[in-house]
Amino acid sequence: MSASTPGFIEPAYHQHSLSDVVPAVASALGVESLIRDLGGSSLRLPDAAAYVVFLVDGLGAELLSRFRHAAPFLSSLVSTPGTCGVPSTTATSLTSLGTGLTPGQHGLVGFTSRIPGTETLLNHLLWDRSVDPLEWQPHQTAFGLLAGEGVRVTTVNKREFAGTGLTVASARGAEFVGADKVGERIAAVLAATRGGPSLTYLYDGDLDWTGHKHGVASTAWLQQLAMIDAEAEQLREALPSSVRLVVVADHGMVDSPMAARIDVDERLELRDGVSLVGGEARFRHLYCRRGATDEVAQTWREVLGDRATVLTREQAGARGWFGPIDAAVSLRIGDVIVACHGDSAVMSTRDFPYENTLVGLHGSLTPDEMLIPILIA
Repeated sequence: MSASTPGFIEPAYHQHSLSDVVPAVASALGVESLIRDLGGSSLRLPDAAAYVVFLVDGLGAELLSRFRHAAPFLSSLVSTPGTCGVPSTTATSLTSLGTGLTPGQHGLVGFTSRIPGTETLLNHLLWDRSVDPLEWQPHQTAFGLLAGEGVRVTTVNKREFAGTGLTVASARGAEFVGADKVGERIAAVLAATRGGPSLTYLYDGDLDWTGHKHGVASTAWLQQLAMIDAEAEQLREALPSSVRLVVVADHGMVDSPMAARIDVDERLELRDGVSLVGGEARFRHLYCRRGATDEVAQTWREVLGDRATVLTREQAGARGWFGPIDAAVSLRIGDVIVACHGDSAVMSTRDFPYENTLVGLHGSLTPDEMLIPILIA
């Protein structure tokens, strides 16, 4: 099964995806080898002495277009359409950006995924001290490769993210600078761009948090978008003209009303043959008991109907959703994959009670989730 699903956006790996951004920056800085080392890319950015990549968590391209009145500066920038990877979730996307690899290569294949050989999920945002991020994601990062070519590479992020499993897996090789407030972040970026070729990566997660809590298009979300817009404009004004600013996102978001949700702990037939439910509400990994995969897939297709696309691991791989899949990564992917359509969501109030308190969700392949802005200033 290789046909695409109507209404889904396939990931544009090695063309215009999030994993192509750092290789494109490297080329713009004169380091052409990075694109070749990471498998090639058609994304091109203007030549410059230095680059700042500002990632706004949750700022989907469709959302920015729909609510452009709240972000006049960002909406005025030159835009190259792009996609995130699959699933459209933060841990997967941040690792794709920092490594230049597809999810099937770097191995962070969802919000949560099974640790092979166990019945335990690894939460890629919170991590687990028993899992070494250097073993879980053993590849050299694009940040590290670029630093090895003599480019100064800096990550500016909240102090709480220093040394976390996700930071080590996705961004090692870059100097980490902790900065919690907007003014502090801009000052840190300015300091990092002084002298010689450089790439500075700046992350802001407040828009994503607001969307999860209040929903996109809520008053809180629109006000937060306006604040992000002002931050980006202030950053551009503060940077010298020799430094290019690129604004990107890791995914978009959809609001999922309660009526559009199905709970596997109420529809118990969805538990039959399933030993572990992973992923997240919009993109589930189902880990099946031996020999139960086909039956599980069929049951889920019958129950969910047009609310989701249900594929086996092999079928999802054939569609290229995760890109090339390393042997060590394969068993982290569910035996069955459930990608939601529209505004539907698959909840487990037993395993993931917090998810059911959220308004905005992401993870699937709809345009609102998959399309990301690549804005050049």
